[in-house]
Amino acid sequence: MKKYIVAVVLTSLFFTGCATRGVNEIDANAVNYELNYQVGTIESVKAVVIKDNGVGTFLGAISGAVLGSLVGKGRGNTLATLAGGLGGAYAGNQLGKANALELSVLLDNGRRIVVIAKGKDFYKGEKIRVVKHDGRVYSVEPF
Repeated sequence: MKKYIVAVVLTSLFFTGCATRGVNEIDANAVNYELNYQVGTIESVKAVVIKDNGVGTFLGAISGAVLGSLVGKGRGNTLATLAGGLGGAYAGNQLGKANALELSVLLDNGRRIVVIAKGKDFYKGEKIRVVKHDGRVYSVEPF
């Protein structure tokens, strides 16, 4: 039983180690397209939470059910599997959320826009560049 737990822990550590940190991630659709950018000044910053898209909940439920199935026998095993799945789903949902910032921006051309940015800290009065293609925001960065 211990080897199963070790395998699950090592697998989860492997996948979390694959994530890039501190580097802007660009959508694959941005390759081979001309991207445009607009420059503006942040008028206000509001903290927001991006909801889990369901992947975290699903993976948590599967992982919890697998771990729960390793406990007990008979009905106890069934209950442990169910409890593990429910607990894992909740934990996965919470882990799947992301902190972000809602930025109200006054563009240099006089237009006002609102963009959601995650992974960086922004402040009121900061000059930023909003990179877009066909109305989709690819990145928000200090200018």
